[in-house]
Amino acid sequence: MAQTKLDEILARFQLLQDELESELETLLEEKRESFQYTFKKGRVHFKRQVREWQRKHKKGLLKYIVGAELRHIISAPFIYSIIFPILFIDLAVTFYQHVCFRLYGIPRVNRSKYLIFDRQHLEYLNVLEKFNCLYCGYGNGVMAYVREVIARTEQYWCPIKHANKIIDAHRLTENYVDYGDASAYRKRLAELRKAVASENA
Repeated sequence: MAQTKLDEILARFQLLQDELESELETLLEEKRESFQYTFKKGRVHFKRQVREWQRKHKKGLLKYIVGAELRHIISAPFIYSIIFPILFIDLAVTFYQHVCFRLYGIPRVNRSKYLIFDRQHLEYLNVLEKFNCLYCGYGNGVMAYVREVIARTEQYWCPIKHANKIIDAHRLTENYVDYGDASAYRKRLAELRKAVASENA
């Protein structure tokens, strides 16, 4: 009975999620029209008059650096030093999935879907702001990419729900076996492995 109720809630949640994504896409289209940009071959293109309007809001690099707050200057080396562990994680996880996912029959996660670089096309950003946007886009993209690789790994090896509620659980968790249900785990492990093997890249 409880499982049926949960299935109903999850089905309603999926419908609401689909509706939300559709609404967000409509809103994004409206924003594109409002700010007059289009996509051609994966690149953002603004109309000439829009680029000129954006340039009027650009803060020059020298003015930007001279006017920077002391706390931002002090924290900069710490922020930029994180690039090294991010690069290492990116390389390590990419190597891992190319080896292990092939062995397990799991489709590899398409890394390029998670690394979005488009803010450098904004004319109101100076070169340092554009660099910072590339840095943040890369860092967040890598974390999302790594999360998906680990989620697929978890479904293959240990698809068991946690005893405690976890914050922002990844999308595959809801299909896992209940914590403590030993017989269901043994019965469903092969099924869940097949399911992750049919994931979209």
